[in-house]
Amino acid sequence: MATIFVRMSRLLYNLGFFTRTLRGVGTFFRRGQASYRILIMQILFTFVQAMGISSLLALGIGGAVIIIGIPMLSKISQLQLLYPLLITIITRELGPLLTAFIIIARSATAIATEIAGMVVSHEVEAYVSVGIDPIEHLAVPRFLGVTISLVMLNIYFSVFGLAGSFVVSQIFNTLPASYYFNNLLQILSIKDILLTVIKSISFGMIISIVAVTQGLSVERASTEVPIAGLKAVSISFAGCIVVDILLSAMYYLVIS
Repeated sequence: MATIFVRMSRLLYNLGFFTRTLRGVGTFFRRGQASYRILIMQILFTFVQAMGISSLLALGIGGAVIIIGIPMLSKISQLQLLYPLLITIITRELGPLLTAFIIIARSATAIATEIAGMVVSHEVEAYVSVGIDPIEHLAVPRFLGVTISLVMLNIYFSVFGLAGSFVVSQIFNTLPASYYFNNLLQILSIKDILLTVIKSISFGMIISIVAVTQGLSVERASTEVPIAGLKAVSISFAGCIVVDILLSAMYYLVIS
């Protein structure tokens, strides 16, 4: 019973923090000058520097679908099913989740440990003492940076994965690029695009809020800093997986 109460209290705290962060977004854009640099650096670290590993992973996933899919579908004379399979796996399902995992591994840990270190070294108290809102200065730019980066990284993952799949497909069956991409565009629907964008935005908000709240939850001991990073990763993983299941279930049971 006590465990349930603690978990409910943490959930309410995260929801309250999320509400405060959303309110701080408007103030950030009106008078955020110093925080703009944090936003830009967050996008640079979370999106730009993660493009390399994202490219490798997208190419691997796309190549695996082609290598496994073409021989199997050819045996049953259903090669045209390759295109909806690519859209489903790369764009709709694995793309958002894998990019979220990349960002969790890189940025959730970094944000949580950075802010936890600031709490331990009394930097957050210094911001408050000079009249700077730590939510506006620390949470909002990271919230926006992670969310924007996840959406862009997911789009990049999908484009690179589908393009890489075309390169791999040439090994099995030489196809004109126009034929391959026209078939993909015919299968790709607005619903697929909306679902992957909604997933990306949801994952970005979860990761950023969890990382910041875990960073701010430390007390005074420096030993709590790595623990905050580990908690941010585990909670972000769990939150993204649960939300992914819920959104996919809504898509397949209600919308499609």
